[in-house]
Amino acid sequence: QVQLVESGGGLVQAGGSLRLSCAASGSFFSIDVMAWHRQAPGKQRALVAAISRGGSITYGDSVKGRFTISRANAKNMVYLQMNSLQPEDAAVYYCAAALLTSRMRDYWGQGTQVTVSS
Repeated sequence: QVQLVESGGGLVQAGGSLRLSCAASGSFFSIDVMAWHRQAPGKQRALVAAISRGGSITYGDSVKGRFTISRANAKNMVYLQMNSLQPEDAAVYYCAAALLTSRMRDYWGQGTQVTVSS
């Protein structure tokens, strides 16, 4: 059974930094795109950043220049370095990955809360 587990969320003051991690475990052949999404109360879930297996990266407009996504293919992990955090960045952050088992499909983690105090 495939599982994505996030860690690293918490409370930070505005202007501070946090690093999120996500580990994929279970039985699968490979991982294609890995991504971070976030959802704030009353808002739709939105893409924060995505990274392909080959390292191609996409960022949401609101985080460009502040957040950095990276991955460690050998460890089946993806990271999100978040700098200059603002109150509007507060949300539940979800890890997502396209994994190949019997077929390619998307998997999601349970989410980790990021709170930014002003």
